[in-house]
Amino acid sequence: MRTVGLIVEYNPFHNGHLYHLQQSVKITEADAVVAVMSGHFLQRGEPALLDKWSRTKTALEGGCDLVIELPVAYATQAAEWFAYGAVTLLEATGIVDSFCFGTESGDLGPLLQAAEAIAHESSAFKSLLKQLLQTGISYPSAYSQAVSAYLSNQGNTSAANFPFSLPNHTLALHYLLALKRMDGEMEPFTIAREKAQYNQTTASDSQIASATAIRKLLLDQRSLEGARSFVPDSTFRTLQEQWSAGHCPISWEQFTNPLLHAIVTRSATELACLHEVTEGLEHRIRRSLPKLAARQFDDLLALLKTKRYTRTKLQRALLAILLGHAKADFTAEKLASGIEYIRILGFSEKGKQLLRRMRHSAKLPVLLSAARSPRPYRYLELDVQASSVYMLGMPREAAFQSLYRDYIDKPVTLETPR
Repeated sequence: MRTVGLIVEYNPFHNGHLYHLQQSVKITEADAVVAVMSGHFLQRGEPALLDKWSRTKTALEGGCDLVIELPVAYATQAAEWFAYGAVTLLEATGIVDSFCFGTESGDLGPLLQAAEAIAHESSAFKSLLKQLLQTGISYPSAYSQAVSAYLSNQGNTSAANFPFSLPNHTLALHYLLALKRMDGEMEPFTIAREKAQYNQTTASDSQIASATAIRKLLLDQRSLEGARSFVPDSTFRTLQEQWSAGHCPISWEQFTNPLLHAIVTRSATELACLHEVTEGLEHRIRRSLPKLAARQFDDLLALLKTKRYTRTKLQRALLAILLGHAKADFTAEKLASGIEYIRILGFSEKGKQLLRRMRHSAKLPVLLSAARSPRPYRYLELDVQASSVYMLGMPREAAFQSLYRDYIDKPVTLETPR
């Protein structure tokens, strides 16, 4: 059974995701789809609109056969470690032949050339990156410029002119770097994004919109109807169910009070010990609180934002404060040592066959629930804690009933065939 891997957030699963999934199956001639999906908190440092079990359901109904959780330790990271964690998990299954990701251009060639050139980050590349960072620009901008400059210095002018700074190109490059560094066997493929780009905030098509634009519609209008034409019927039904129960939409606003509590009950020294709180950001955060006119998360971000600190960087830092993520758990050495388990969130009938194959092929223990963990994995413990914090954003009754849902729930399965 030929299997393609996808790296996803599905926040929420929409028509563009469905197109990407179907095209991935087509160009790789795959018989099955394995998705590595972020849990309750996402790469840009924000909570998911829907809980991870609801998003798993929409993924299975949309065509995925096996959904694996990307631990929060990697899911909320910048591109390098996000990509490393996701590609590591796909490789560790032992059943994924290829993986496919979306890019702005649909052109894999320059990305492969760049990954080959900088995979081991020579001293010349590191020097370029250091010089650019000293100008005060953000790390993502410095990294993409360093890649272009290094390729140009190596005489590869065609690849040097490639727009590495575009969000999907940045992620794609890091997927390929991760694959190269681990000597992975999966074959990479890419598909050009259609009609809506990654961070586009408004819909410009009648059926395709970015997840960002869909979330904005739901949060601004406080109504599901605006999103109906942009998501499959199965996703819309799940949104209706969760909306009616008061379980969505979840956003940073539900966590503003606990975030402020986490800030004011820590000293600047204690804040500085948390992941992503760097270069004196702890002092800027504490100085900003008295200036808040209201307890609004976006107001806090506006006070903190500078040329150096992007919105995403700040959201990741504030999320680390909310979740209590210590720097000690997120060192490069610990992250590079990789994930120690494969956590299954859901599967289809075909997914059951994949799980049977993984009994013999998987390079890591396969967990069907946190309660069945053979030992106390630190990153699994952080996932359980993150789920509990996320549930506090729900209505009170649902929150207390779901605090330790990771230990109780079985993987999501499809009740009816697709």
